[in-house]
Amino acid sequence: MKKTNSILNQWFGIRTIRGFISALMAAMLCAVLVVSMSGCGEKASVTDERSATATSAADFGGMDGLVNAAKAEGQINVIALPDDWSNWGVIIDKFQDTYGIQVNSMNPEASSAEEIKAAKDLKGQENAPDVFDLGPAVATANTDCFAPYKVQAWDQIPEQNKHKDGLYVNDYTGVMSIGYDAAKVPAPESLDDLLGPAFKGKVALNGDPTQAGAAFAAVGWATLQEGGSLGDFSTGIDFFRKLSEAGNFLTVDATSATVASGETPVVIDWNYLNIGNAKQNPNFKTVVLPKNAYGSYYNQAINKDAPHPAAARLWQEFVYSPEVQNEFLKAGAFPVLAQRMIDDGTIDTAALEAAGGLPENIQTADEAQIKKANELLAKEWSAVAAS
Repeated sequence: MKKTNSILNQWFGIRTIRGFISALMAAMLCAVLVVSMSGCGEKASVTDERSATATSAADFGGMDGLVNAAKAEGQINVIALPDDWSNWGVIIDKFQDTYGIQVNSMNPEASSAEEIKAAKDLKGQENAPDVFDLGPAVATANTDCFAPYKVQAWDQIPEQNKHKDGLYVNDYTGVMSIGYDAAKVPAPESLDDLLGPAFKGKVALNGDPTQAGAAFAAVGWATLQEGGSLGDFSTGIDFFRKLSEAGNFLTVDATSATVASGETPVVIDWNYLNIGNAKQNPNFKTVVLPKNAYGSYYNQAINKDAPHPAAARLWQEFVYSPEVQNEFLKAGAFPVLAQRMIDDGTIDTAALEAAGGLPENIQTADEAQIKKANELLAKEWSAVAAS
């Protein structure tokens, strides 16, 4: 739903009834509210309220108006965007270079749950996050924290990849994989290989599946690899219970730093993250098992209490541009607009080839399955990690 001018018109109507219709007061109101009205010029500016409630670039009068409003704010706060995760470092630099807007990157290694907590803890403060990049479990459970917004590329994004009101939108995905230090362990050919003695104390996840999207996906993938279905994650939970009982499961949250140091020799994670880890450790290899692939899109969303609401909306427009979608692809992640870009010729063909081509038949948990899995993990995961 697009915001109209009805509230502002009503506001001015009330003031007129009360008699504040002098030319001097009209000019003062124009200066304070930064909106166009009789005697204030023909071109409207954007108020803070308008920026905070805009549901598309049209509410700014078009992209030029959005860019101007964002530049006036001068900065944006992002969270949980590591430089080495799907090229976010490059994307941040490009946004700053393109618009001259400072990007403040806070807590790059935060989980999806921690992103939401930060927004709540910092509500009303200048350093609160403006935008989120969330795993599906956290995104679907926290829609009351998001502001609806539909980017210019909205109609090009498949229906299954976006919330109908624009509260969150898929941005990129990968497939689950096993990353391993070839100097320390043999190449795994199946998930069950990780239960063997060669992997004692060596297998880690990227976070806690009750909080982090990558770890949640790892349990979903284990469910498929062990013969289960995404309607019941218990099969995947049972696998990690066995992994823990064998002494093979590390409770250290894997990062590029832990891979580089050797602390986490084996990591079940997104293919693009495991591929990226080879930059830190040349012995680090990635295996994508041929069957039962699991994918899960991350999601862009705007904090409804964003301290820089115009910049937050410009960031969304930037993320869904072909330039940034191709940056995801260069990192091995598959952008949500990949098929559309293949069709219209804007895809980076070399990057697509290097990523192995757009995958088919990737299974992804739907909203109902995610909710059910979240409930199950909340009950059972702590015992798995402690066993």
